[in-house]
Amino acid sequence: MIVDKRSNMNYVILAGGSGTRLWPMSRSSKPKQLTQLVSDLTMIEDSVRRLEGIASNNQIFISTNDTFAPMIKELLPNIPNDQYIIEPEKRDTGPAMAFVAAWMSINHPDEPMILMPSDHFIRDQQNFQSVLNGIEKIINDTGVMVNIGIQPTFPNTHLGYLEVGGEISEYDGLRVYEFKRQVEKPDYEQAKQFLERGNFLWNGGYFAWTPAKFVGAYCRYAPSIGKCLEPLQAAIKQKKVEKIQQLYGEMEKISIDYAVIEKMEPNGVLTVRGYFGWADLGSWDMLYDQLGHLVDESGNLIKADWHGIDTRNTLVYAPKNKIITTVGISDMVIVDTPDALLVTPISRAQDVKKIVELLKKRNLYQHL
Repeated sequence: MIVDKRSNMNYVILAGGSGTRLWPMSRSSKPKQLTQLVSDLTMIEDSVRRLEGIASNNQIFISTNDTFAPMIKELLPNIPNDQYIIEPEKRDTGPAMAFVAAWMSINHPDEPMILMPSDHFIRDQQNFQSVLNGIEKIINDTGVMVNIGIQPTFPNTHLGYLEVGGEISEYDGLRVYEFKRQVEKPDYEQAKQFLERGNFLWNGGYFAWTPAKFVGAYCRYAPSIGKCLEPLQAAIKQKKVEKIQQLYGEMEKISIDYAVIEKMEPNGVLTVRGYFGWADLGSWDMLYDQLGHLVDESGNLIKADWHGIDTRNTLVYAPKNKIITTVGISDMVIVDTPDALLVTPISRAQDVKKIVELLKKRNLYQHL
């Protein structure tokens, strides 16, 4: 039972991206946040369910695009239509989050807001909610940006890292640290050093502040984007679609990490350590590692009508109306969909992105 501790923070769920390393389950027309990777709920439904008890539907906003919005609205009928923030086009997280900040600052300029991914796995909902409530208090008390760091468990080269300093205060049991810097996607040797040093955390991808301060940060650290935000706000208010598209298209295509976060002064950011069973299920091997509590006695992670002999440490996803059988295999990924089948060693799961690029080169876009 989740204790009702409602906050006044707004929650913006980011649902405009596509996860190519989870092909063929994740597609350009139906990305991983709209699939049932972990449970009988889609990942975006899980993201909203996770906020029950601390946020009303009027505090939840969805940032996505025209392609995904109709599908999301079917999945989330209780989120009001006027709380959908529709990106004009895909231009990476720098412009996307700037667009959110400009849009939210029209009606909620000084209210705490957290930007949160729609495709993460969280095991401990109660602890997650405690962290979110604490973040709201930190923003109200200090006025600085807050991000969430996760204790790394291996040298992950696909995530950014947050270097933290000393623990400076405690908010209702939260561990809050000085922020030193952010390092985006290091190579293996650097990631290994970060793990050994102990004061580097994985960047969980959550950014919390007020919309007005986000806008100010873009103007200061990423002027190629920031210069567009004031006229963009005016265009949004006046519902000038062509002007919105023009201004958004002028923004530099760059991640928020490179555009803003890496440039911020350390005293403008605080980092909260998150202990809530977090995982970014960005690839099949990561999904297998993070859902280890769901494997059978032979180490198999199964979401299918599967029957096997001498099969170990293998992931199998398939439609329920098809029997999948295996004999004498180990450490494999098998993902079956109506029009595509993936078979790869778990150790090569990160290369699925290369398969996607190969299919593009061969003009097989109907399968992407």
